[in-house]
Amino acid sequence: MANKNKRPTLQDIADRVGVTKMTVSRCLRDPSQVSKLLQEKISQAVEDLGYIPNRAPDILSNAKSNAIGVLVPSLTNQVFAEVIRGIESVTTPAGYQTMIAHYSYSTELEEQSIASLLSYNVDAIILSENIHTDRARKMLQTAAIPVVEIMDSYSQPIEQAVGFDNAQASQDMTLALLKKGRKRIAYFAARMDERTRLKMQGYRRAVEKVGQDPISLQTEEASSFTLGATLLDQMLEHYPDVDGIVCTNDDLAIGALYECQRRGIRVPEQIAIAGFHGHDISQVIIPKLATVVTPREEIGRVAAEQLIERLRGCESWEKTIDLGYKIEYGESI
Repeated sequence: MANKNKRPTLQDIADRVGVTKMTVSRCLRDPSQVSKLLQEKISQAVEDLGYIPNRAPDILSNAKSNAIGVLVPSLTNQVFAEVIRGIESVTTPAGYQTMIAHYSYSTELEEQSIASLLSYNVDAIILSENIHTDRARKMLQTAAIPVVEIMDSYSQPIEQAVGFDNAQASQDMTLALLKKGRKRIAYFAARMDERTRLKMQGYRRAVEKVGQDPISLQTEEASSFTLGATLLDQMLEHYPDVDGIVCTNDDLAIGALYECQRRGIRVPEQIAIAGFHGHDISQVIIPKLATVVTPREEIGRVAAEQLIERLRGCESWEKTIDLGYKIEYGESI
């Protein structure tokens, strides 16, 4: 990657547009102070150059910040709480602070958060997605710092990825239901982020392989136990012959399981239910939930280790690190 010190400056933008650096600074602070045409020219130059505002004091602008940026889609999701715990188990002893931001599963908000973190001259960054806006990618390229994307080992990374194969994991869990003799399996999905789409691909591969038609109940809403119950209600109304459910996470699966119990539907005798991620609660409910156990904390730890090794000069690093997953059969399938 290019040297971090070569990131574009206000002067670079001014030279491209043909105005003074002060004019560019004034426009970026308050666009209404310049003409509409000049706003557009400066905005285009910022876009083309991948300019990143610098919020650090000038004396620190070329120094190490000893900070690693971490972007997660949610601060309340237990999956990412465990990822952050894994990251900080490495960064803190190594003398690095973490600067954490969340983007609510929005690529536009992710772009803004990336710009914010880079403006503080973080030394490296961990991203929880592999789908980014063009401007976000340009800024990361311009910043020229180590980047690791986590939670997915299948998609092409910007530089380096640490995770597991979401599609294969979902396919394996669906196959586990099929081997139990389930004849009609539905998929419950929420948020509809890229990892959910990958899981749905794996589910479809499995059911189509045995000649079943895919059935998916999906929503952009956030996952919750209540949503799992709602999706079960919808399924029973529209697809009453379904005898198996694969869920994009444990929240939906547990909500569906509780709703079955409320309705007097026996699990797994009448409907088999499987989750994803293997949270602690999935192993103590009755019946114990079948789920894909994923190594969230290890993913955070390994991602942080990789970044710190690269910051210390390591040049021989693996582009993709697949930490795998485990199918927990539990008692619900």
